[in-house]
Amino acid sequence: MSSARKQACACVLMLLAVPGFAQTPDEPEEPESRYEDEITVVEKKEPSRTLPGPETAAREIAEIPGGAALVDAEVYKRGRTSTLKDALDFTPGVFVQSRFGSEEARLSIRGSGLQRTFHGRGIKLLQDGIPLNLADGGFDFQAVEPLSARYIEVYRGGNGLRYGSSALGGAINYVSQSGYGAPPVQVRLEGGAYGYLRGQAAAGLVRGRMDGFATLTHFSQDGFRDHSLQSTNRFFGNFGWRMEGDRETRFFVTSVKTDSELPGNLTKAQLEADPSQAAPGNLALDQKRDFNLFRLSNRTTLPLGPSSRLDLGAFWSNKDLDHPIFQVLAQKSNDVGAEARYERQGKRNVFVLGFSPAAGIVEDDRFVNAAGRRDARTADGETTSLNLDLYAEDRHELRPGLTLTAGAQLSRAIRDFDDAFLANGDQTDRQEFDGFSPKLGLMWDATSRASVFANVSRSFEPPSFGELVSIGGSGLLQLDAQTATTVEAGTRGHAGRSAWDLAIYHARLDGELLSLNDAAGNPLGTINAGRTLHTGIEAGIEVRFGRGLLWRQVYNWSRFSFADDPTFGDNQLAGIPEHFARAELLYETESGFYGGPNLEWVPDDYPVDHANTLFAESYTILGLKLGYRAASGFAGFVEAKNLTDETYAATTGVIADARGRDSAQFLPGDGASVFAGLEYRW
Repeated sequence: MSSARKQACACVLMLLAVPGFAQTPDEPEEPESRYEDEITVVEKKEPSRTLPGPETAAREIAEIPGGAALVDAEVYKRGRTSTLKDALDFTPGVFVQSRFGSEEARLSIRGSGLQRTFHGRGIKLLQDGIPLNLADGGFDFQAVEPLSARYIEVYRGGNGLRYGSSALGGAINYVSQSGYGAPPVQVRLEGGAYGYLRGQAAAGLVRGRMDGFATLTHFSQDGFRDHSLQSTNRFFGNFGWRMEGDRETRFFVTSVKTDSELPGNLTKAQLEADPSQAAPGNLALDQKRDFNLFRLSNRTTLPLGPSSRLDLGAFWSNKDLDHPIFQVLAQKSNDVGAEARYERQGKRNVFVLGFSPAAGIVEDDRFVNAAGRRDARTADGETTSLNLDLYAEDRHELRPGLTLTAGAQLSRAIRDFDDAFLANGDQTDRQEFDGFSPKLGLMWDATSRASVFANVSRSFEPPSFGELVSIGGSGLLQLDAQTATTVEAGTRGHAGRSAWDLAIYHARLDGELLSLNDAAGNPLGTINAGRTLHTGIEAGIEVRFGRGLLWRQVYNWSRFSFADDPTFGDNQLAGIPEHFARAELLYETESGFYGGPNLEWVPDDYPVDHANTLFAESYTILGLKLGYRAASGFAGFVEAKNLTDETYAATTGVIADARGRDSAQFLPGDGASVFAGLEYRW
């Protein structure tokens, strides 16, 4: 066994050895039928059908034979709530690192979107069950607001089929407050290092059969690094109407205005000399990413009898992007989509059938970047995306405590480019991709509090225009869809004072979308790699000691590698550390005070290039959190991050072969910093 595998096994054994982890309940219980419980839940009648509460969502997640979790917003709101990392850092299997203390990040599940440190890919991102992805598969991190969510659902890998996701990474769904669950009025203010300021004003309302929720937030910061000023204003609102016969419709509106300076990547030498500096090229070109987003959507639930229902959804989004980088990208996009989802729930069976079409048009103009201003036009085209996804899933209880789940998705994707520039001849092109993604899973309730599961699934991901459109902006590269077969096994549950979530997976990918070079070192751009392997462990544990002490920890082991590649052999894929751990020890009192230290640990250096000649160094980050939450509605916190002022790369770019030379691929993490916040709910 390799040393890496020994370390991974040792970490799992360490988790299993924690007191209480393997504890059994005081009184053994026979497993009961899950579906009889589900019928009882339906009879309780959630206040909102379109925005179910976290208890209902948690019960549904517990039925999934694979990696899935619910993140309660009330937990992450105990500290700074600024980035996706703040919200998802203690979620097993999710790797998220901010690019420069900003909202844009590297977000990856099981190695999805491995090369992206911005404008995510490989995960279906949703708001209230309705996709936030553009029709080509990409998504913007600024389109979500952690403070507006009541909870977040995370479905890893093939378990995202619930929302029609066939991508390797699965699905993440932000679920908003409704008027039924939100306080009538809520205000929150956070501030701290590097000019950080975040504010929220929110309100919930119920009037007869109608309810509504609205939140307005502002975020700004000067940033730890030069040329990293950020400013984002967001409005999220929803209005629901419950009709006769438990029918419900809900309208959602989103408005985002965001401006972001981009400090760029540094060389390792620059990182070590002064991690707060900006890359010279980013300063010279005044690189930024600014956009306005407006989005309307609707969800409607129609009961079709005592045990079945039809859910309908639709959305329209409009985005206007101004993005000076190596050239100026000026893009106006319009995306529309719909979904029809039928669910029938019997005594021992749940059947789901869904159809989800989406289409998007992007007017893509590109110009020479003259110190951040538009100069001569370099490209002019229109890209069109069309996706058609038909999915079905059947969950059947073979006997009490043993459930078989089978599902599949048929996908068709079209990517069309209409060249209007014609400087290099007409580059108009059209590419079509078809995929079939089956899934088979089995779950056994070892006790009423713990389950064991296993599944095998197929994933399918056509390239987004970020991979397809050539650097100059004219013409499409000839690429195939990325596919994978993933085998997964694991367990989750709780016993005594402990709770756990553990999954082990192995994925064989064909045609992974990577930027590579040939054996002579010549760059090939983004191409379909040969066979690659993604193997990992996703582990989370919580243990309570006595009345007030809570230990929680997540550990991800991510071994991603080539498989007999003619250029890279069996090298490790670059971009994500093989070992990553987060831990927190928190003392809580009955009166509402809490506090304790936390840790982020990357124990080994990890490669920046696929040739494995340039590495980001290991690091340990220490933090401390103190706070108070009163039953009256008042809350406050103070949080210190990177107490030892460690100089480190939070994440990196990904290149094919650095040839052992230093390269501008490192994105420094923030230095020592302190943040504080106050919240009040009426």
